Amino acid sequence: MKNNLLYLTIAILMLAGCKTAPAKVAVRQPVDTVGFAHYSWQVDSLLNRIERYQPVQLAKANSVFADDNSVFRLAISPHDDYSYVGYLYPALFKHVRSEVVIMFGVAHKAKRFNLQDKIVFGSIKEWKSPDGFVNVSPLQDKLMKELPSKMYVVHDSMQIVEHSLEALVPFIEHYKPNTEIIPIIVPYMSFERMEEISAKLAPAIKKVMSEAGLEWGSGYSIVLSSDAVHYGNEDWGGKDYARYGVDSTGYFDALGFEKQLMIESFVGTASDEKIKSFYKATVSDTDYKEYKWTWCGRYSIPLGMLTAIKLAASDGSMLNGRAIGYSTSIANEPIPVHDIGMGLTAPAKLTHWVGYAAVGFQ
Repeated sequence: MKNNLLYLTIAILMLAGCKTAPAKVAVRQPVDTVGFAHYSWQVDSLLNRIERYQPVQLAKANSVFADDNSVFRLAISPHDDYSYVGYLYPALFKHVRSEVVIMFGVAHKAKRFNLQDKIVFGSIKEWKSPDGFVNVSPLQDKLMKELPSKMYVVHDSMQIVEHSLEALVPFIEHYKPNTEIIPIIVPYMSFERMEEISAKLAPAIKKVMSEAGLEWGSGYSIVLSSDAVHYGNEDWGGKDYARYGVDSTGYFDALGFEKQLMIESFVGTASDEKIKSFYKATVSDTDYKEYKWTWCGRYSIPLGMLTAIKLAASDGSMLNGRAIGYSTSIANEPIPVHDIGMGLTAPAKLTHWVGYAAVGFQ
């Protein structure tokens, strides 16, 4: 009887463990089946419609980097519905044309998997994309071997459910076919932990990419995924994110704060001091898992920026950032996409809106 009970207990524990174990899949499938494009013809239609419906905004954004052949070493991109973000996507990604793109994404569901203080890689080798598949670069494995094991975890379940990086893949693929990716997800962590990880990650990237003969900009680039402020007092899971109120005055006051934050943090010569100020503006002083100002990329941006700044320093160079543009989900009429099999995943109104910052660094 005791043996039977023991075997039953072991079986239950094994089943419980299976429920929480990271998933193993051959190909990562899209999570957002509404807001993002999943076919190449959708991407083509969307880009044509952006030119038709937002020509003034697109022209202004394109004028920031007038040379269409210029490439970014580092970029900050939104990841919200294509219909809302619109012109910022092509204005940014036409300058991301490297052979390998290292992507730093948000860990929206880190709490579900109890992930913190380590960057998150995956073991999946292919991501489904509009043109078929985008390969995860084999350089990812070499990169992980250069890092202390205490600084990262391989967790496919987190990679599978997170949408912040899949939003970028169709544009990366459109402007540079056959590009490979290295997807890194950044969960909760303190600024001190970011400094510690970036101090190891930057030289690891430099070594692996140099040995592969890839130059920063044309050979490999870094893209940081983050929507800007999540604002309002409705449809945020019972949370009130309306620091300035939800009337038109509150909207423009919030915009003023947002644009000042973007300019002070990312425009001009990149520095650790600027990134630390951004972190302090967005992350709670008493609990680094909590917001102060609701940018979802409050971890992905600082860690990616600190890494890039150290990379530039190792080359004796500096990163110079220019704002391609700032928009919100209520700043423009959404690009019509329902007839091409896409849609909207959240409301857009004064009581619920999202900001979008697009920045390029050379």
